[in-house]
Amino acid sequence: MPIGLDRTLNTQVAALQVRAQRANVLADNLANAQTPGFKARDMDFGAALKRAQAHDAGSLRVNDQRHISPRSSDVNELLFRVPHQPSQDGNTVESHVEKVQYMENALRHSASLTFLKGRVNAVLTALRGQ
Repeated sequence: MPIGLDRTLNTQVAALQVRAQRANVLADNLANAQTPGFKARDMDFGAALKRAQAHDAGSLRVNDQRHISPRSSDVNELLFRVPHQPSQDGNTVESHVEKVQYMENALRHSASLTFLKGRVNAVLTALRGQ
């Protein structure tokens, strides 16, 4: 595969992984909207994507069960969300904000999938000579 295409595909795959991780964090926030003292969390998508790409580019590979596996970027550096209106029970989840963030993340995830599908279809078309 040409280097440019490989880089594009790797970026889209990394973006999909980070978007899936963020969806889990946002869903966790929504699930705990009524839990006293729960602190809403989120991730910096740009920083998480850079970490995922750096992890992919030169990551350590575990090829023996005695090796220590590299740190997962799964929940790396989650940030606390600052509420617009704090609740008296200490919970910082604002359902309307979380729902908007979740939907935006889902739309961007879907857009990344569509873009990736288009790139793969373009490669397949070129390989078929059509």
